[in-house]
Amino acid sequence: MTRFRPCIDLHEGKVKQIVGGSLRDDGTGLRTNFESDRSATEFAALYQADGLTGGHIIQLGPGNESSARAALSAYPGGLQIGGGIAPSNAEGWLEAGASHVIVTSHLFDGPLFRIDRLEALAAQIGKDRLVADLSCRRTPDGWAVATNRWQTITDYLLTPEHLDEVSRFCDQLLIHAADVEGQCQGIDESLVRFLGDWGGSPITYAGGARSLEDLRLVEELSGGRVDLTIGSALDLFGGSGARYTDCVAWNRR
Repeated sequence: MTRFRPCIDLHEGKVKQIVGGSLRDDGTGLRTNFESDRSATEFAALYQADGLTGGHIIQLGPGNESSARAALSAYPGGLQIGGGIAPSNAEGWLEAGASHVIVTSHLFDGPLFRIDRLEALAAQIGKDRLVADLSCRRTPDGWAVATNRWQTITDYLLTPEHLDEVSRFCDQLLIHAADVEGQCQGIDESLVRFLGDWGGSPITYAGGARSLEDLRLVEELSGGRVDLTIGSALDLFGGSGARYTDCVAWNRR
C-alpha cells in the first residue's frame, strides 16, 4: 500500500518549500514556493500526533542544525534526517532522535559512486538506520543521481542492478525527481513505474505531486510498493492541491 510520507525542508533555519535544483552554492537563483511562520518543532509534533511515520527532515545548506535537532527532539524516533550526513556526524544525529540518517553526497567522489563508503557507513551505524538518497535528474542515458543540492549530475544511473547494489547496505531509498520537484505539475510517472517494477526495498518518492489523486496514481503505477511525499501542493505549505487531513486519512484506510 502506498503511504503519504511527511516532510520538513529547512533552509536557513526556516521551514520552506523550494523549487528543486534552484538552490545554488552562491545563493543565486533560489525560487521559494512557501516559507512557514511555524517552526520545524511544530510540524514534527503535528506529525507525531497524527501517527505519521517515515517522514524526513532535509537540511538545505547551513544554518539548520538547531531547528533540525529541536524537531527530532519533538518526535524522537519518528523522523529521518538528511543534509550533510557523513561518518563524523551520523551517530550524533541518531542520538539526537532520528530514526534514520539519509546520505547522499558522501557516497560520491565527484561524479563517481563509492559503494565502499556506503558499506562502511552501514557497518558503523547499522544498515537498518540508513537511507540512501538517490534523487535524480533525467539525462539522455536515463535517470542519473544528482548531488550537491541536485546541481551535480553523477555517472550513477538508476538501474535495477544499481538499486540492488545500494539496497544491500541500507534500509530504505529516498528518491526525489529533481526536474519536477516543487513545481506541482505532476509526478514523473515513468520513474514511479520503474521504481515499482524494481520494488526491492522500501522507497519514498518525491517530486511534482499536486493532489491527493497522486497518491492513488503512485499506488497504481507502483503496485503499492512506492510511498509518496507531497510538499508544495499541501495546504500545510501554502498549497491548494492537497489537504493534509485528507493525506492523514489516506494512511488510515
